[in-house]
Amino acid sequence: MIKVNLICVGKLKEAYWRDACAEYSKRMGRYAEFCITEVDEEKLPDRPSQAQISQALQKEGERILSRIPKGAQTAALCIEGRQYSSEMVAELLEQNAAYGGGNMVFVIGGSWGLSDEVKKAASVKLSMSKMTFPHQLARVMLCEQVYRGFQILGHSQYHK
Repeated sequence: MIKVNLICVGKLKEAYWRDACAEYSKRMGRYAEFCITEVDEEKLPDRPSQAQISQALQKEGERILSRIPKGAQTAALCIEGRQYSSEMVAELLEQNAAYGGGNMVFVIGGSWGLSDEVKKAASVKLSMSKMTFPHQLARVMLCEQVYRGFQILGHSQYHK
């Protein structure tokens, strides 16, 4: 069975975000071993300098990289990434199951994004949209898209 892990910077503070992710996690149980790994977000002042932001991204990046299993295909969500359709996400999951050892990792950074090291370690750079979303919402949207990807692969009515 394919393993899908979302590595995310920070915790979901609001119950409605946690509930949405939990619902998709439950639904995916029949398709994949699915988990969400949270790493600590660095605390920054209200108006951080670029040096403070870079240092925070570096520390968060080290935490993220330490959680990526060896040999896992990694997709980093970042603004410079390629926009994928739902069908393309399904293809990514299918290719990983067939050729990538069945271990897929998606990475969502905090409000300042991801370190360059995390982006370089990723085999795929993925962008959800040209629009900007809070990283809490991005997590829910990614959970839904991974679930939708499995539904597409199973020719379900969920994806019409």
